[in-house]
Amino acid sequence: MRKILLAEDDPNLGQLLQEYLTIKGFVATLAKDGDDALSKFVQTDYDLCIFDVMMPKKDGFTLAKEVRMSDKDTPIIFLTAKAMKDDTLQGFKVGADDYMTKPFSMEELLARIQAVLRRSQKNVVENEVKTMLFTIGGYQFDVEKQALIHSSGSVQKLTSKESELLKLLCDNMGKPVSRSFALKMVWGDDTYFNARSMDVYITKLRKFFKEEPNISIINLHGEGFKLTQ
Repeated sequence: MRKILLAEDDPNLGQLLQEYLTIKGFVATLAKDGDDALSKFVQTDYDLCIFDVMMPKKDGFTLAKEVRMSDKDTPIIFLTAKAMKDDTLQGFKVGADDYMTKPFSMEELLARIQAVLRRSQKNVVENEVKTMLFTIGGYQFDVEKQALIHSSGSVQKLTSKESELLKLLCDNMGKPVSRSFALKMVWGDDTYFNARSMDVYITKLRKFFKEEPNISIINLHGEGFKLTQ
């Protein structure tokens, strides 16, 4: 059964959509706000996401941006009461596959879901082949082997968390990765103690690149980190 993550802060509409999608044969998980949706997304593999744009804690556009930091492929459909052209364009710019303006019929939503899933299915083989080898300056980062290999021949083995954190930074090379997002993706939640642990891992990763001073993991005050080369 296809899994759908539904983020809708209106409890009545959210429950109605969840029940309708369940009747239509989907496993629909309901999130009450953007933060709740991100937490659920990092814990489960979904076939499609439906995000309301106007939500508390984290709006749908911000949520989609953070989802796209680690997942370029899972389809996203936006639901919004806005009909302005600029809002529609912004939705597609942050990675939307479709965009529906409230009010809408359940039948139309179902048709859009089926169409988006058909399009994504065509690329299922490509989507399953994730990037597992990154070039960072004079280094090769082999994700599968959890190894950082320098052109000089030196090999640095990585722990699972070091590898996961470095892959997240590589997936977003030159772009900011927020602390909260990194913590939820690698550690599962953004508690104070996990945040301190992540700082230790960032320091260790910096040391691994000591042979290439042009490679930097930059602290972005109030934002997070950015890997540059």
